Amino acid sequence: MSAIAREAGALLMHHFHQHLKIEYKGEADLVTAADRASEVLIRERIRQQWPTHDILGEEQGLSDQGSDYRWYIDPLDGTTNFAHGFPVFCVSMGLEHRSSSQSGERIAAVIYDPTRDELFSAQQGRGAHLNGEPMRVSKTAALKECLLATGFPSHKRHKNPNIYFYHQITLHSHGVRRAGSAALDLCNVASGRFDGFWEFNLNPWDTAAGVLIVQEAGGKVTRFDGAPFELNSRETVASNGLIHDALLQEFVEIFAGRGLEALPDPRAYER
Repeated sequence: MSAIAREAGALLMHHFHQHLKIEYKGEADLVTAADRASEVLIRERIRQQWPTHDILGEEQGLSDQGSDYRWYIDPLDGTTNFAHGFPVFCVSMGLEHRSSSQSGERIAAVIYDPTRDELFSAQQGRGAHLNGEPMRVSKTAALKECLLATGFPSHKRHKNPNIYFYHQITLHSHGVRRAGSAALDLCNVASGRFDGFWEFNLNPWDTAAGVLIVQEAGGKVTRFDGAPFELNSRETVASNGLIHDALLQEFVEIFAGRGLEALPDPRAYER
């Protein structure tokens, strides 16, 4: 998996240093030639080594062979960053195994950041690693001392309530960052750079790898109400575990509309 991710990352960097033709598949959902080429490469490498495995990718959808193994691949997480020359993007690959007695379990994950040459990896029950070295989540226990991350959708932003969560949690923490790659945000929780992360409406290929990496690094991942995380839940809250309850309580209060600080009035500021 690591070798495939590194090869795809090298392909992305080759395109990154050239002038790219930006295409639009939605209102503001960018697709590039690099995005498509990376997924083609990853699918070919998987088929060469594991020809019977299912593959679900962002660009080409599901290739269903009826296998107990399913890959979730995002060939370029952070497409908008990439298309604008902002060097925050990655290749994300997660592997799930299903059996007749249980639902799917994620068993291996690799996320590669080619701009920093950082390869995050995890195997079920064997911990998480950054460039081969063990990594753990942070030990910060107070939300007010935490640095967190979130993300916003590239389209239909007017229908997403996250600006309220961003505002409130910014006021109750040391700060919130929005870098534009959910997979890397999860890796940064796993490595202790961030203490927590949340986002609405993520897809399975956005989270399959990163969630396992966080869990294997000692972190916790749930839905917004604290229920177990599921790939199709489209709700993701990840943390170092120590601040998880406090973060979820913020969600309870915000969803209930309690104690919300008003957004500053720009007209008053101008005066």
